[in-house]
Amino acid sequence: MRIDAKTTALLRGKHEHACRPRPHPRKMGLEGTPFSLSVRSNYLKIGGLVLFLCVCAASANAQATDIPAHGPAIVLFDGKNLDQFDTFLPSAGPNSDPNHVFTVEDGFVHVSGTEFGYFITKQEYKNYYLRAEFKWGEGTFAPRQGQARDSGILYNIQGPNKVWQRSIEFPINEGCTGDFWMTDGAAPSPIGPDGKAGARVTGPEGKASKIDRFNKGEFKNVTGFRDPINELEKPHGEWNVVELVNRDGHVWQYVNGKLANEGTDAFPASGRILFQSEGAEVFFRNIKVYPLK
Repeated sequence: MRIDAKTTALLRGKHEHACRPRPHPRKMGLEGTPFSLSVRSNYLKIGGLVLFLCVCAASANAQATDIPAHGPAIVLFDGKNLDQFDTFLPSAGPNSDPNHVFTVEDGFVHVSGTEFGYFITKQEYKNYYLRAEFKWGEGTFAPRQGQARDSGILYNIQGPNKVWQRSIEFPINEGCTGDFWMTDGAAPSPIGPDGKAGARVTGPEGKASKIDRFNKGEFKNVTGFRDPINELEKPHGEWNVVELVNRDGHVWQYVNGKLANEGTDAFPASGRILFQSEGAEVFFRNIKVYPLK
């Protein structure tokens, strides 16, 4: 039988393949394939992408990087009850909530917003780091119906229940979250984003004064408003992280990991902490306070 050159080359190739040393069974895998280097490269690329996505996910729930050393958490809200708080509604008084303005549902506090009022810590706190999460619901109600959704955290409260007590407020307000509000004689000395001290601002008796957060744009008091220049909140319906550091009257307010406002020589410098119902449906969860070291 005649064998042409093509057939001879084919037989030689089969012989060389049959005689080539076979990889040890335990080394089969990437090492046993001709594309091992390419596959490894792809795995490294995929691994890098996964790491990048993890970093992005962590950033979405970012915690401020400048939080000072602190002790373990005191859990103010454990997702089950409001045992660490009292409630107050002007229409019903303390710890009476016939219209269920404050309810615990699925691990969060549901604030209906249908009446002005609050839930307030039973204990006073000094030199602490507070961390909480919030997200907006849908409803807005009189006298703020149709206006920018509004709530807030009032802190360093001393004195009897009323709307609203002497305090410094960390407002949670569409387009304004992170401002300072000083009520009924409360005062800080603001520090600007450049680190320079500003003139002291004191809230008038029975009223309040405001210090805008850093780099705030023009505000419009309409439901769903978002700051066109420096919006700190996530899109409507997503959870936001708010953080407050109060160290000997020096206060820092953070929104989603970004410093929004800073002040010194706060008056009062300690007291109770409340979460508002102020005409808008809002949800709170993971409320914790950490004593500063």
